[in-house]
Amino acid sequence: MRFMPVFLDLASGTVALVGGGTAAMSKLRLLRSAGANVRWYADELDPAVEALPADAPSSRLEFAVADPLQADFAEFIAVVAATGGPLDAQIAARARCKNIPVNVVDRPDLSTFIFPAIVDRGEVVVAIGTGGASPVLARRLRERIEAVLPARIGDLAALMGRFREQFAQSRHASWSLRRFWENVVDGPVGAAALAGRWRDAEAALAQAIENARNPQVQSGMVFLVGAGPGDPDLLTLRALQALQGADIVFYDELVTSEILDRARRDAKLIFVGKRRGAPGIRQDEINRRMLEAAQQGLNVVRLKGGDPFIFGRGGEELDYLQRAGVEVIVVPGVTAGRVPRQDHRHRFHNHAA
Repeated sequence: MRFMPVFLDLASGTVALVGGGTAAMSKLRLLRSAGANVRWYADELDPAVEALPADAPSSRLEFAVADPLQADFAEFIAVVAATGGPLDAQIAARARCKNIPVNVVDRPDLSTFIFPAIVDRGEVVVAIGTGGASPVLARRLRERIEAVLPARIGDLAALMGRFREQFAQSRHASWSLRRFWENVVDGPVGAAALAGRWRDAEAALAQAIENARNPQVQSGMVFLVGAGPGDPDLLTLRALQALQGADIVFYDELVTSEILDRARRDAKLIFVGKRRGAPGIRQDEINRRMLEAAQQGLNVVRLKGGDPFIFGRGGEELDYLQRAGVEVIVVPGVTAGRVPRQDHRHRFHNHAA
């Protein structure tokens, strides 16, 4: 990953746009939709500019006739060059010298940031990038995401934003911030909001915040998850959901790094397998650690290669945790024996190489 996705507050300063024509107009529309204040350097303004809204929300458009190379780049928060000629490289060099983010249209080699394909749902924005290598692929991915992303998801985010400070101030310390908002998104509040029942959604959210004033001992859950034969694309949807909601992941030696990358970024990863030349962790110690984590209110994932009940001691762990009163959910995985023969041989060959 060369380009790290970053959301920049374009209303906090001025963006310089250099160049005219279709490429510049496209970037101008995008910048103004994000509320950017734009200073546009162009020899000839595109006639289509007259069709732009006179007052875009929170946006100011200023036309400049001066030489952009003589401008004080220190006053810009970003620069976009779209001349299609040698001036682009000069603009990029000036911006780099001043450590100002610069984008040169269709020239990722001259750019320090690129424009992704964007799915815009108000407060929810999805950015898809290919490192500038294939904008067409990024657009195709955007179309697929557009088709599945709920139309009101941005409004739900705005609703949560309005109540976020109120919850933070009123909640009891025993309530987990992350767990609370997960329940909002996945529960009745989210369902009502996405259905357009905003009164019901606000009332349910207000009641949930009121309930959070009272102390509550929150017990965690344990997910016994099968990681499959090692290919992250063979993880089940339920396995991905468990990994994304995990506070702590106990994994064995058959779990690949690609699988672990699917866990929540701030989840704690603990290896409990056996490595050559080193003693493994006893099963009773693994059981004790999982129980302790769940009793602390953490969501625990026990991640095993293949299927936890075909390979490993998933049944023993299940019995131990259930006897201790912990809620356990079993998420079966794809076993190596269920992988098509040709695909399995291909992976084995790559591993041996």
